[in-house]
Amino acid sequence: MLWIKKVNDINKFVYICVMSNLLNYKGIHPGLVLDRELKRRSLKQRPFALSIGEHPQTLNAITKGKRSLPTALALKIEESLNLEEGVLSLLQTYYNIRQEKEKRTQQTPQLSLFRKSLFWDTDFNKLNWKQQYKAIIKRIFERGNDKEKKELIRFYGKKKVQEVLGQTSPDPYTLSTSQ
Repeated sequence: MLWIKKVNDINKFVYICVMSNLLNYKGIHPGLVLDRELKRRSLKQRPFALSIGEHPQTLNAITKGKRSLPTALALKIEESLNLEEGVLSLLQTYYNIRQEKEKRTQQTPQLSLFRKSLFWDTDFNKLNWKQQYKAIIKRIFERGNDKEKKELIRFYGKKKVQEVLGQTSPDPYTLSTSQ
């Protein structure tokens, strides 16, 4: 009876370690994690795919993040690599949740409020408002009007705009006249 209790305690510990490690990969495509694991074990994709009865092209698309990982295949991979059952499926679920959340968040501000002439040196319709936020915020606050600045603050939030502009005043585009 004591031996069974120790085994259960060890299993709980392993489960906790695996789950805490899993949280480090939360939101990352499981194929990328799988690719890393295969490289860590010095396994080539093609022979591994064939050993589990899967097409190498399918496994390649999954490891490149171009295709989702079906549960049945995840179970085969976990069994073959002696991974905790359900880890890859959980990663796929976390990845799907992240993708859905990204779809829900508004990707651009109200573009009709901005003059395209502010971005004369680039294609206005191809601006990546999430990645290029620093340059966009600086440009709008250098050359934009109040309406454009207010929309930018609404979209990015006052805190993010203040961080980019390096100011701590409550109104990020008000100049301080005190010495």
